[in-house]
Amino acid sequence: MHNNNNKIKDIFQKGSFDTAFLLYYKIMLPNGEKLGAFIVPTGIGASIGGYAGDASPYAREFTKVSKLIVNPNVVNAGCFSGITDNMLYVEGYSLDEFFKGNINLSPSQYNKIGVVFDKAIPDDVLNVHINTINAVKAVYGIDIAGYELTEDDVGVEFTLEDNGISTGLVKNIETLKSACLKLLQKGCNALALVCMFEDPEDDNPDYANGIGTDPVGGVEAILSHYISKELNVPCAHSPAFADYQIYSDLIDGRAASEYITPTFLPCILIGLNNAPQLVKTGGITIDNLDYLVMPYNSLGSIPVFECFKRGIKVFAVKENVTVLNVTPDKISNKIIEVPDYKTCLNYIKDLQFQEAH
Repeated sequence: MHNNNNKIKDIFQKGSFDTAFLLYYKIMLPNGEKLGAFIVPTGIGASIGGYAGDASPYAREFTKVSKLIVNPNVVNAGCFSGITDNMLYVEGYSLDEFFKGNINLSPSQYNKIGVVFDKAIPDDVLNVHINTINAVKAVYGIDIAGYELTEDDVGVEFTLEDNGISTGLVKNIETLKSACLKLLQKGCNALALVCMFEDPEDDNPDYANGIGTDPVGGVEAILSHYISKELNVPCAHSPAFADYQIYSDLIDGRAASEYITPTFLPCILIGLNNAPQLVKTGGITIDNLDYLVMPYNSLGSIPVFECFKRGIKVFAVKENVTVLNVTPDKISNKIIEVPDYKTCLNYIKDLQFQEAH
């Protein structure tokens, strides 16, 4: 049914759009399950998913109808994680490579995780993070093989541009790679990165009130993208701050998880535990993907364009807006605009129901 192009063409000519969409579903996963991707880009001030795991409740609903690829930004929430067993946790650079068809995702469980710490992290802050590692091992049984300190300071700097986009630079990123290689040589197959950051409050004091962009998200993406590109391994980044006190001020719930913990390391360890391995053959391929869900005005990305090339449906959710202005009218009239995530999910449910009957 999935490869019957003539039948699809006939249905399009008859104007039956929904049925045509069903027939154009990609190759199903081995168990017949559908596969979606739910992405909220990092560092662009998304009204949903631009804070601390606040897109998790929305993404979790989609896992009820399909297996779901998510970027860490969707589910990372400090000491919490919105990850579920039906999600595939994939860092941004690797995500782009998957959409290009350059890599596949091999489902994995109980990865052997290595942690890299920036040499610039003070001893007291490092001790908090080591205690965190041991707590996560004790509570979740996650295999955290050990950690390495970089030989030199990584030198992370971050900025919030006038247009609201979070970015930054890394002065000595090679020292991060060197420490990662040591962990891979010890048999680790997933990497947690922890670099020293200055306190970001002065860059966006309104972030705690649910306004604007997370000022550190952009440079975090630079760090994880680099390691993914160089080493082709699941990875994610968590910042370390010298001030690790718990704040008692009442703040916006979307950012709250970052203000009740001295470290954000737990969420990436939980996410990396079952993150898929990145492979060239076998596993889940882009041909398995049925749909992509994106914020309404952040559509100028590799996943969106690659979906068009492959006939994969793209949904733009109007209730989730960013500081960007890349809307469906600037990309393609084939993008399916929906008012909110609930409507998007119901749309997909209805199509699956029609297909089943």
